[in-house]
Amino acid sequence: MILSFALKFKYIVHTMSDEAIFFHESTSWPDNDEGPDMPVYEYQALDAQGKKRKGIVEADGLTQARSRLRASGLYPVSFKESRAKKSGGESWLSFSLFNSVSAEEIFVVTRQLATLLGAGIPVDAALSSLSEQTGNAAMKKVLGQIKTEVNEGKTLAQAMGSHGKVFSPIFVNMVRAGEESGSLGVVLDRLADFSEKQQDLRGKVKAALYYPIFMAVIGTAILAVLITYVVPNITQIFDEMDQVLPLPTLLLIRFSSLLQQYWWAMAILAVLLFFVARSLVASPSGRYYWDSIKLKIPLVGPVLHKIILARFASTMANLNRSGVEFMTSMRIVRTLVNNVRIAAVIDEATELIGKGKSMTVALAASEWFPPMFVQLIAAGEQSGKLDDMLDKAASAYERDVEAAVKGMTSLLEPLMITVMGLAVGSIVVSILLPIFEMNQMIR
Repeated sequence: MILSFALKFKYIVHTMSDEAIFFHESTSWPDNDEGPDMPVYEYQALDAQGKKRKGIVEADGLTQARSRLRASGLYPVSFKESRAKKSGGESWLSFSLFNSVSAEEIFVVTRQLATLLGAGIPVDAALSSLSEQTGNAAMKKVLGQIKTEVNEGKTLAQAMGSHGKVFSPIFVNMVRAGEESGSLGVVLDRLADFSEKQQDLRGKVKAALYYPIFMAVIGTAILAVLITYVVPNITQIFDEMDQVLPLPTLLLIRFSSLLQQYWWAMAILAVLLFFVARSLVASPSGRYYWDSIKLKIPLVGPVLHKIILARFASTMANLNRSGVEFMTSMRIVRTLVNNVRIAAVIDEATELIGKGKSMTVALAASEWFPPMFVQLIAAGEQSGKLDDMLDKAASAYERDVEAAVKGMTSLLEPLMITVMGLAVGSIVVSILLPIFEMNQMIR
């Protein structure tokens, strides 16, 4: 019971968990891609100045790998085949649980790449430097592959776009806009700032929820131990007596016996219910209704709504400021809200904007965009400072999220203590009732 209170608030962490949505998408087993396996080689080589270089190169064989290095002005010294990659997508093995690319690592690489490009260092040299510096094997391979593709004539955005498991659409589109405008270093700085801001907000939300979740887990464990081990040992005395036990004591004994004998059945039932619920939510209609319900959960729903509004505003501001086409920005934001109900609203707004309506009119048509949000958009469109107004809206809702989460946790803590006290008190009373009756009989 206590755990259920905290699990409701876990939705906030999942929603904010999109530090992974903005810069990094969680990886899963890829679909069956067609095409032959392509070896990837880790190499050591010398450049024109005789300096040692390390990295990776993707090729059909050692001969092609040597040719690619020589075409890049490097003289190969040694090769080592590191892994196989399917030509249709990333290898799951390279992004396993123990060898993945985190949002924080992408943030660090983004900031470093912006610094190097700002100093006038060419893209391929900057990628080589980052590949040598990073300690994450998966990130090293990704950077090496991007460098290879850039050397073959692809743009940086195209090379990053082929690694969709690591770089999300917003990242790729902003890099593309930066390349087209000649301000790639500035755009990468914006991406790093954006990432840092999102991680900071998510960190505050998670920090506020750690204590309640910890208390819920500990409280549930204590109750389980009491009911499963302590209660049977104490109530065993009552089995040797012919005394009629009070109803609360009988219910406690039977519940304890049920847990001891059929805990495995309960565990199986819980797992089955979990997978049934998951399959229902995975369907389009089920996901739509579930996302609608989440927004209406007391206390939690309003916070999730504000998080979505803050994400919408901050993402639109950064995309527009970086030169991404407006309709493209709307389509990207639609995929980032992580809520099908709100995504449908954004689709409707995008359609209205495509027909010539202003953003203010398009968003005002929905109840999910509150008047204050719409008024800020209207002020931005009228003054020609839409990006600034979107930033103000994002900041306002981020502050609201922090305040709301603090308020919920301050309310949740005494509520959990009260529930825990009532549960333990009920167990104690159920055990003491027959003892009190025995005492009265003796008197």
